[in-house]
Formats: sequence, C-alpha cells, structure tokens
Amino acid sequence: MPTPSALPRRISIDQIARAAREIDPVFLNSPLFASEALGTRCGAQVLLKDESANPIRSFKGRGADFFVRTLSSPPARVVCASAGNFGQGLAYAAVGRGIACDVFAATTANPLKVDRMRALGAMVQLAGADFDAAKDAAREYAELVGAPFIEDGREVTISEGAGSLGVELTSGPGSLDAVVVALGNGALLGGIATWIKYASPGTRVIGVCADGADAMERSWRTHSIISTTEARTIADGIAVRVPIPEAIDDLHGVVDDIVLVSDEDILAAMRFMYQEHGIGLEPAGAVGVAALMQRPEEFRGGTVATILCGANVTPEQHRRWFG
Repeated sequence: MPTPSALPRRISIDQIARAAREIDPVFLNSPLFASEALGTRCGAQVLLKDESANPIRSFKGRGADFFVRTLSSPPARVVCASAGNFGQGLAYAAVGRGIACDVFAATTANPLKVDRMRALGAMVQLAGADFDAAKDAAREYAELVGAPFIEDGREVTISEGAGSLGVELTSGPGSLDAVVVALGNGALLGGIATWIKYASPGTRVIGVCADGADAMERSWRTHSIISTTEARTIADGIAVRVPIPEAIDDLHGVVDDIVLVSDEDILAAMRFMYQEHGIGLEPAGAVGVAALMQRPEEFRGGTVATILCGANVTPEQHRRWFG
C-alpha cells in the first residue's frame, strides 16, 4: 500500500458522521443485500449496496446534498460539469433550495442523464467532446457570470457526503474483509475509504477504474498527476482524463489498491446483475462487480462489499446491453 500523504487529511471523520445523520433521507440507508449468485462465483460472501434506489438513480445525491446544506452563504447560482449523475444530484439539492444550477455536459453525454438534469431544474449546456472538456467550458462560464464553479472531487464536503456510504457499510453486524469501490473523480472512493480505515482498519479498500480511462489509477500509483489525451470506455461516469490533485491526495494512505477492468469485463458484470438480480446498472455502476468477477481469488473465503453506484441507462442502451 502506498505511504500516507504528507499533507494533512482534508476529509473529516466528524463531517462524514454528520453527513450520515443529516443528508436528505431519500439518499440514506440504501438497500444492502447478499448476492448468492455472485458469492458462489467468487467463493465469498458478497454484499451489494444498491445506490440506484433513489430519485436520481445514483450515489451522487449524497455528496451534492451535503455540499449544499453545509454552505454558510448559499449563492444565487452554482455551476458544475457532469457526465450526468452529479449534475442530477446538484440540481436536486440546489434548485429545491432556490439556488439556480447550470450544468455543462459533453456533446456525447447520455441523453437520458441530460433530460433528467433538465427535469430536475438544471440549465444544461452541451460543450466539448468529453467530460474534461465540458469542465473547462464550465469554469469559463462560471467566471463570466460570477458564480462558484463546483467541482466534484475537489469540494471536500462532496467527498464527506459520499463517505456516509462507509458509515452504513460498517454499521451492520460482522466485519468486512474488503470493500470494492468505483473510482471516477475520487469523491466516492476518498470518502468511503477515509471512513472505512477509521472504523475498520483491517478492511482492504480497493478502487476500480476502466482500463481505457486509467489516469486516476496511474496518478495514485505514481504519486503524481498523470493526465491522458483521451478516455476510451463505455463507463462515462468514470471516464476521467485529468485527475484532481486534492482527490488523489485523499486516496493515499486509505486505499490499498486500484485495479483496472475492461469494457468487456464491465458488460459481463452488467449482464450478470441484470440476469441474476434484475438491476440494469449503467457501466460505471457495475465496475465493482466487474472487479469481483475478474479477480475472485482475491476475495475467496472472505466477506466483501461493493457499491452498485448508478443505473441511468437509455432505452437504446438497454436494448443493446441487456436485450
């Protein structure tokens, strides 16, 4: 495991505990169940935490809600970039409190996610060929209109809100040998890992990236920021080209390993989950399952949990992937 960062830890245990108490209940205490089918395949007890069972069908509402509710001076408008799920979460949290929300998404963004962001009250602008290009456009717009740019992975309260999942994972009976978590911009893994290493130091925490979008894995492993020219994966929610330095720092000392899965692995996991449990996960939501299916020997004989972290799939994608 990499040595802990020399920098003080940004993510607060007290704030994660607060988030687990105060976040909108619609996002808290998501279903946790044992998968006999996946357990048999891995030779382990496998627990699945289903974050698709909420109004935005992903975990992003936790961090977005905690971010907005802890603002000391709420602005009139917020600006963010999103592949679609964080934008839904921020729109849900901000617009409901009278804060206008502008979201920039790539021109290639999932149309279902775009429609859902707009339905939740966000003003959505499509700009750039991918998520990181949309992020650049969002920064420029925020400066132009004098609104704060909210960056998922940089704003620490977003990570602390996501960390409430760790509180729920460690509050049940028994202990976990490992927790496997999708890694996009780092808020989910950083928040969960911080809490897990506090509450259950012996539990291994493993992040998962797509092998066609490995900038976060490479940056974590080398203790340096490594950007890539492209991110080629069906998992749009974790297709990061340009890592956030603060998010990489948050992972050091609390994450034991980061593994890569292929698009073929991801598709196999999605189809397995749909056939065995009737859950139509989006690609980024299935990477934890993909890692378990790809590397069962690492978990054999133990108890392992993973997060089903999103299920926003268009009808066309559903026909192509599950039909």
